[in-house]
Amino acid sequence: MSKTNLDLSVIIVNYNVVYFLEQCLNSVIAASKNLNVEVFVVDNNSVDGSVELVQEKFSDVKLIANKENTGFSKANNQAIQLSSGRYILLLNPDTVVEEDTFEKTIKFMDEHPDSGGLGVRMIDGKGKFLPESKRGFPSPWVAFCKIFGLSKVFPKSKSFSQYHLGYLSEFEINEIDVLSGAFMLMRKETLDKVGNLDETFFMYGEDIDLSYRIKLGGYKNYYFPDTKIIHYKGESTKKSSVNYVFVFYKAMVIFAKKHLSANNAKLFSFAINLAIYFRASVAILNRFIHKISLPFFDYFISLTGLFVLSHRWAQHDIHFPERAYFISFPIYVLIWLVCNLISGLYDNKNNKLLIWQGTMMGTAIILIFYALLPKDWQFSRLFSLVGSLWYIGQFYLSRVIINLFRNNRFSLPDVPKKRFAIVGNEVEFKRVEQLLLETYPNIEIIVPVSTAERFSNSVGDFNQIDEIIKIHKINELIFCSKNLTAKEIITGMSKIEEHNIEFKIAQPDTSYLIGSNSIDSSGDIYILNSNNLSRPENLRSKRLVDFSFSILFCLITPVFIWFFENKSRFTANLIDVLLGKKSFVGYIQTNKQNSKQLPKIKPGVLPPYETPKNTAEDTLERLNLLYAKNFSTLFDIQVIMSNWKKLDQ
Repeated sequence: MSKTNLDLSVIIVNYNVVYFLEQCLNSVIAASKNLNVEVFVVDNNSVDGSVELVQEKFSDVKLIANKENTGFSKANNQAIQLSSGRYILLLNPDTVVEEDTFEKTIKFMDEHPDSGGLGVRMIDGKGKFLPESKRGFPSPWVAFCKIFGLSKVFPKSKSFSQYHLGYLSEFEINEIDVLSGAFMLMRKETLDKVGNLDETFFMYGEDIDLSYRIKLGGYKNYYFPDTKIIHYKGESTKKSSVNYVFVFYKAMVIFAKKHLSANNAKLFSFAINLAIYFRASVAILNRFIHKISLPFFDYFISLTGLFVLSHRWAQHDIHFPERAYFISFPIYVLIWLVCNLISGLYDNKNNKLLIWQGTMMGTAIILIFYALLPKDWQFSRLFSLVGSLWYIGQFYLSRVIINLFRNNRFSLPDVPKKRFAIVGNEVEFKRVEQLLLETYPNIEIIVPVSTAERFSNSVGDFNQIDEIIKIHKINELIFCSKNLTAKEIITGMSKIEEHNIEFKIAQPDTSYLIGSNSIDSSGDIYILNSNNLSRPENLRSKRLVDFSFSILFCLITPVFIWFFENKSRFTANLIDVLLGKKSFVGYIQTNKQNSKQLPKIKPGVLPPYETPKNTAEDTLERLNLLYAKNFSTLFDIQVIMSNWKKLDQ
């Protein structure tokens, strides 16, 4: 092997996680100051501006921009083949390393020549230990215990908890079987001997395979908890998703066929395939139940209420035809429910006004169709109106009861308000405070916490953070990385983990905050000026406006089309909007495509604002941000109504 002066080659494979990538690279650069380090970013054809970010902000990073998503293994191998360090570190982009992580891990490896690979203590976005920091090999028995939950029931058992080695302390150095692909430090000479990543594995399983081959090569894998990293998880695939279940367990089958005996491989493959369908079914069922439980409850209570109301009508000698009970009543409630789903009631369960918007919309639809029905189907308009009031009433009553059981409060659930604490100096505090005020809608308090010297209005310093959280009832803590080291942030998160606190990190000179509130969720991002349009209920409302207007225009097209010069273009635009390929209103076209700050929406037929031809790019970007921040369905309707003659553009 040729000698090199480089201590370490850091390889980061990125796919559409630009915010996490920037944060990761900042921490990697800070951790490389006392070592000779080269950094590779292999981008797997991202469309979120990741490549441009690296080119503009990290010119010393060696960028490999693939034109397709080649998968994790192949992308890492591309950089490994070009690397020159004594050690190779495979690092996920959704991680943050401490400033001394590289020095400590390399020192340990140098002192233990039998070590081939090393993993570190990982915490999630809430400061909690990630058990996959140390793992055992997935033998048939180990896989069985994991698949059917025995490892969760007996987390400290040496017999049942071998997958995450729960019987080993998370705070002690130990020899382990499997390194996590999120942080996988290896000797270059080890890889030269055992080979690089197996490209048969597209995503997941490649770390298990390589860890196994490292041990077969006569080396040891170590778990090293004397340094920590944040691993947000879930950025490439949600861990609870059906897709994850299939991809992960299929990777286990590949591993079994490659490394286990024929009999064991067959047994393992059978167990894994059984697990795939078992876990996929559970994931689908859980998601389905979670999604429909509250709407189903509302439907059942509302339908029951209509039957009770009809009984009251009957007591006054007003009788409805039998078809009303079995056809009309269920359809009424279904229309109210669907309209409330569209209005976003079940996305924003604490918004008490959305129930009126959705139910009134549904009632209007019911009355319109009611007028078109034959006379023998028209039994009472008043009943429809009273029924709609019952639908609204049961919503409030049921939410009060649910809140009583959940929070022991006899009232409607409140819109959750954030109580922020920002840890940084005065300048960073004011910058981040302004970002929050422009981004987050429900803020009760923003508390400044100094890092060193106290400044005016700060309630204390970082050493007093536990008391500050308790006294001010803080529920979200924001670290300014310009004033705090990654080590201080990660250590702080670990110490505060007993509190029900959410964490975010504000990178220097950026307009976003980044963090994650669950190991099963992708990272949460507060992006300046764009959160309004990114909300699911607003995207759905935007689509509803597009669909409604496209249907309307289709109905009047025989007359309407003669107003347009380019009739074929108008027809094509109308079809594209109807099919969801375009929206009637979209961003102004600029040369800065895929702006990182803008939520993704369909291309627009019409721009939200009229602009002169030579308007500066920065002005156009600001107008797009303004549209994203202040989006409303009413504004889209106004744009369509005012500019309908331009629908043939």
